[in-house]
Amino acid sequence: MAAMDNQESSQQHPFARLDPLVVLDAIESVGLHGDGRLLALNSYENRVYRVGREEGAPVVVKFYRPGRWSDAAILEEHAFVAELLDREVPVVPARVLDGRTLHEHAGFRFAVFESRGGRAPELCDRETLTWIGRFIGRIHAIGAECAYQSRPALNLQTFGSEPRGWLLAHDFVPPELVGTYKSVVDQALEGVARCYERAGELPMLRLHGDCHSGNVLWTNDGPHFVDFDDSRMGPAVQDLWMLLSGERQDMVRQMADILDGYEDFCDFDPRQLYLVEALRTLRLIHYSAWLAMRWDDPAFPAAFPWFNSQRYWQDRILELREQIAAMDEPPLWPV
Repeated sequence: MAAMDNQESSQQHPFARLDPLVVLDAIESVGLHGDGRLLALNSYENRVYRVGREEGAPVVVKFYRPGRWSDAAILEEHAFVAELLDREVPVVPARVLDGRTLHEHAGFRFAVFESRGGRAPELCDRETLTWIGRFIGRIHAIGAECAYQSRPALNLQTFGSEPRGWLLAHDFVPPELVGTYKSVVDQALEGVARCYERAGELPMLRLHGDCHSGNVLWTNDGPHFVDFDDSRMGPAVQDLWMLLSGERQDMVRQMADILDGYEDFCDFDPRQLYLVEALRTLRLIHYSAWLAMRWDDPAFPAAFPWFNSQRYWQDRILELREQIAAMDEPPLWPV
């Protein structure tokens, strides 16, 4: 999610105008001829369709959420993914059509990608984790070569203070829970700040940004990485911790397996392990604000009916209290 002030307030959400004819006309405008077959893929931030073609393989077309990213920010992401592909990292870049990767039709910006299959990786398998770690190491080695200029960084401000402020300013938390939520989220952000202080100065690099198992597709040839839409500057461990699960001893082993491959291509400063629970805490705060800021999009109440109930905010308060305790625990192994 970009800066907290990019809310959409129109009475009818812009995506309401994105009907099948607009989708087909959009790909026609870049020289691709659809055969009428459209399959909406699982995406809420943007709208993504698998489009059959009269000639050739189907393509995936992503229509970007209006107002979220600038053109420059989208093109920076496209350039990074193209750079990774040039260096033989298995990613899916935006196709160059008519000499560019970002297009516009009927007021919507869109990009076209190859349609790639795959299954979720088996993260319980140690060899799989090491294999994924090798490719993340390669992504980071390239990502560290230069910095984004138009995309925001992941930090305490953008993923913590700004979403916290937006939620409280827009009255999403029930009145009877506002005081408790404010107190707990402020304690959580203080814990995040302490984690960053313990970690010290760490390099920031171009990341995938949302590197969970749903964005790593597995085939017999190994992993390939999709959906760099949340790519931004941040600490390397952001692309590692979301692959961890289970009890503490499980996460220790999983991180060791990931780093066994990662460090073949990129050095890892163990001080980054101070940030694992801090980044998890920031993601929880940011996620609530992301849902709130998208609540005028009809797809969100339909997909997330449990959001914004009293029970939802009570659970978030409990979750943040657990994170406050977790952030004061030692890192996954001694630093």
